[in-house]
Amino acid sequence: MSNSTKYVFVTGGVTSSLGKGIISASLAKLLQARGYSVTIQKLDPYINVDPGTLNPYEHGECFVTDDGAETDLDLGHYERFLNVPTSQGNNVTTGRIYQSVIEKERKGEFLGKTVQVIPHITDEIKERIQILGKEGKYDIVITEIGGTVGDIESLPYVEAVRQLLWEFENDCIVIHLTLVPYLAAAGELKTKPTQHSVKQLLELGVQPDILCCRTEHELDLTLRKKIAKFCNVSMNAVIESRDAETIYDVPLLMQAEELDKVVLEKLGLSSKSTPDLSNWKNFIDRLKNPKAEVNIGLVGKYVELKDAYKSISEAFIHAGAANHARVNVKWIHSEKLTKANIEDELGGLDGILVAPGFGSRGISGKIEAVRFARENKVPFFGICLGMQCAVIEYARHVLGYEDAHTTEIAEDCKYPVISMMEEQKNISNMGGTMRLGAYKCQLKPGSKVSNAYNTDKISERHRHRYEFNNDYLKDFEAAGMIPTGKNPETGLVEVVEIPEHPWFVGAQFHPEYKSTVANPHPLFVAFVQAAIENKKKK
Repeated sequence: MSNSTKYVFVTGGVTSSLGKGIISASLAKLLQARGYSVTIQKLDPYINVDPGTLNPYEHGECFVTDDGAETDLDLGHYERFLNVPTSQGNNVTTGRIYQSVIEKERKGEFLGKTVQVIPHITDEIKERIQILGKEGKYDIVITEIGGTVGDIESLPYVEAVRQLLWEFENDCIVIHLTLVPYLAAAGELKTKPTQHSVKQLLELGVQPDILCCRTEHELDLTLRKKIAKFCNVSMNAVIESRDAETIYDVPLLMQAEELDKVVLEKLGLSSKSTPDLSNWKNFIDRLKNPKAEVNIGLVGKYVELKDAYKSISEAFIHAGAANHARVNVKWIHSEKLTKANIEDELGGLDGILVAPGFGSRGISGKIEAVRFARENKVPFFGICLGMQCAVIEYARHVLGYEDAHTTEIAEDCKYPVISMMEEQKNISNMGGTMRLGAYKCQLKPGSKVSNAYNTDKISERHRHRYEFNNDYLKDFEAAGMIPTGKNPETGLVEVVEIPEHPWFVGAQFHPEYKSTVANPHPLFVAFVQAAIENKKKK
């Protein structure tokens, strides 16, 4: 059976967190730079339907796509590397697979047959893998399989891959990412875990075509020969993946190892042109050789787990490089911020970002951080709940509405300056029911935001249930907090600014989701620029 789209499967062995997402994104970048259209999808073995209801401590950030899918944070890497938006089809979970099969069974679509893991679950997986390929837009679909080979959870996925390798024999390959650990006591790298991991894959009927070996030290020729011989792969298909200084080095390291050439060879595709990575190299040069340095505080309640704010920290890297500056992020736990220690915690910073989040924990610290930034004229950027905290703080300390709050936390407060959106009031289910995905926004000409974007019509991604309460709009405007971005259809306030302040912007949407290496997000670029200006004044 022939197929116009080629499929590359990326599996992981030995241990989790080896960086399958980064390897997939790097390979995709190299193939894209050679002129192929590529997309990447992630298959997640957990039974949650999507990560939208997962605690960030469990799974890091929940990434949102234009079409409103709540997805795994790896999709953020795919977009940042490729500069191509992902969608619902790029993230599949076991929960979604089972949900779909059970719904079909309830409707009688299986004609009374016994529903089983094979063929019903595996057929559903195969269908989801091919959704992107059947769109006809992509030459190559890279599919990353979450978890580690040998996990009970990922067995149906590996079985689906085995079947596809059989059905599309010349159009599919498997890259297996493994670990070659260094034993300090013996002073050498050990290949045994890789051999075992490949053996486990072979027991499931899958022979990897390429081995990507994560290692801290160089894989010399002897080791490569050994791995190739014991794992049935050609020598040039043993790829060394050394620890890198930054994830953005990985595409260049993989290019040096000729990963993209080996992949194209095995898929029977021509190498087309040599990849043009000049823009990428230019970005890395600015990243590694900054001319300035700024310290920005990120105030949030999940700061122990940096992955909870993955897109924000990456957006700072992009915006820093755009400004030829290094952005040092100081992670500040909002629960620990009080009136008493705020000066010590935020005193020396060049800019303050108050992060998104849900629930009441740490909110008073966020409000204190906003007040500090506003009163001390420190550049301030509030995202989602961070913007809502800015509104609450202004209502309390400028408008004098002491009881001002969000109805998310204080349902009966006297001044609900942030309240639940009308269409959210009758929703009882949690998953996938928020205002999600891309919405248009009209910006006020001459405002900080329209200057940053250099346009007054934008589209940004959302993930929230609560909004600025328009009943209080006139009070805020009269006191000096101006709505500079509104949804053209509903009139909902999306951006607030204080024109008297050097740089004070709160956005209800999540700009961090759209920042990429090729297109650093304009609001982050402008915010970092304001922080640089602020530092110069000092």
